Parts: sequence; C-alpha cells; structure tokens
Amino acid sequence: MKLPRRRFLHLAAGAAALPLPRLARAQSYPTRPVRIVVGFAPAGNNDIHARLIAHWLSERLGQQFVVENRAGAGGNLATEAVVRAAPDGYTLLQAASNDSWNATLYDNLKFNFVRDTAPVASVSRTGGVLVVHPSVSAKSVPDLIAYAKANPGKLTVASAGIGSAPHVYWQLFKSMTNVDMVHVPYRGGGPGLADLLAGQVQVYFATLTSSIEYVRTGKLRALAVTSATRAEVLPEVPTISEFVPGYEATGWQGVVAPKNTPTEIVDKLNNEINAALSDTTMRGRIADLGSTPFSNSPAEFGKFIVEYTEKWARVIRAANIKAE
Repeated sequence: MKLPRRRFLHLAAGAAALPLPRLARAQSYPTRPVRIVVGFAPAGNNDIHARLIAHWLSERLGQQFVVENRAGAGGNLATEAVVRAAPDGYTLLQAASNDSWNATLYDNLKFNFVRDTAPVASVSRTGGVLVVHPSVSAKSVPDLIAYAKANPGKLTVASAGIGSAPHVYWQLFKSMTNVDMVHVPYRGGGPGLADLLAGQVQVYFATLTSSIEYVRTGKLRALAVTSATRAEVLPEVPTISEFVPGYEATGWQGVVAPKNTPTEIVDKLNNEINAALSDTTMRGRIADLGSTPFSNSPAEFGKFIVEYTEKWARVIRAANIKAE
C-alpha cells in the first residue's frame, strides 16, 4: 500500500527523532576520550591497575582512556565524583576493596557504592601474607596462635592505618582465633613495613608485592598467605585457612560506572577487559603486582561486590572500626 506523501514524511521525521538504536550506540562508543578515575595517588596499586586497563582499552577502542587521580578520604572523593557523573560511559571508576570497606567504615557517605554504581568488569584479586620479624619464635600459624594466647598483649601487629587491608585482615584473623595482640596503625604501609623490618613491631598482614623480596631474603618470615589457595609466587607457604578453617582475606580491583550506564556500553567494556585478562602479556603484568587475573560478567561481578561488602561489613562492625 502506497502511503500519502504527508503521512510518509511524518513517519520519516518521527523515525529520525528516535534515539540511536542500542546496537549502533554500542558500536560507535567511544567517540571521545574516556576518564578512568582513581581514588589514590599515582604509582600505587590502584593507579597501576587502572593504567594497564586504560592502555589496553585505548589501543582496542581507538579513543584515549585517560587516568585521573583524585585522592582523598580513602578513595571516597573519586567514587562520589563518578557516582555523580553522567551515565554515558565516559566516566569510569577504578574501584577496589576500599569501596566495599568504606560503605561501613564511614557513617555519612553521600552515596551508596552498591546501589549507585554499575559493575563493568572485575580485573584482579590480591592476597596478603602473614609475616613476622625473624626474632619472633613462631614458625607457623599454630605456633603464633599458641604464643599469642600464652602471652596476651605481648606481640604487636602493624597495619597501614585504620580500615586498611592489613587492618581488616588482622581483625578477621583475631575474630576467628581469639588472640590478643596490640594493634599499631601506621599512616601507610611503608612506615609499618619499615618498623617491622627494624623489629619495632612483630607481626604484619602485608601485601605480597611489598613483602615478597624481604621474605625471599630472610628479612621477614612468611607464616601463611591470606588467600583461599596458595600463591604462585610463594608456593611453599601454606594458607591461613589450612589452620584456621574458613579464613580468606583478599582484595580486588575492577571497573564500575555510574548507575544507569547503558547496558550495551557496559557489555562492550566488559568484553574488552576480559580479552585483556586473557592476554599473556597482561596476565604477566598483573602477576608482577602480586595479583591474579579475575574475570567475570557484569552480573557476576555485581554479585561478588555485594557478597564481599556484606562479609567485611560484619567484620568491621564486630570490631567497631571507624575511619580516622
């Protein structure tokens, strides 16, 4: 049936006014540079992960993915900036474990991390390692637990600050073993590690990256790793869970976007980041950071974030930890 000319023009004009089809929008994305916001200073673990992903996406998608460091408030300044950004795929957050912990550590956040973000892609998991100064007599986790219970308050355990990974990893260990050690928070992992090496403190739940060379040279003794499985870089070191069933403490890195970012853009980014995690060179660079590649669909990543946030909320509330 032939349409009258006026009717045809009306329909054509209406079609032209419709939003770009979803598939076309995803295919054309990105058409301009994309920001990946990092809540910490350059050269840290979060920043390095973000730059690896940014470089990969820039080469694959033909637009610059630019890392923007917005440090402050334990990463909350960056997260708030991204939550408030337009949900168009041009502002992303290099999210990490701290975002899950901060949900409980801070009482008056102006956003809800789980509710206000769209999971895009997980990138890596990072375990810690329970290390002691060589002057400590304990040669294993059971030795350390026995000594601490026989000498309550005698051992000191360092952390990188209130609410840091070493702190919450220690609190989980304490809650599951009922040991009594004196917690000594430092302003950062560097000062805490320095005092551990000097023997000013005796115990530390360190990152693998920061401590592995000291373990290899005998300056620190590794009793166990905090992950559920043994670490490839320290295969002879057992897991804490081999002695304390159910213990697992690992950090994560990933990319999230503002809530309501188009699903097609989220899926496109997820596919490209998962391709990166399958690349031999990228996997090697992530391993050099003491991390393990961790790929998921957006839905799986979202489920992981919820479960992780709930787990550590219980630990943080039980220990009554509040951000400094």
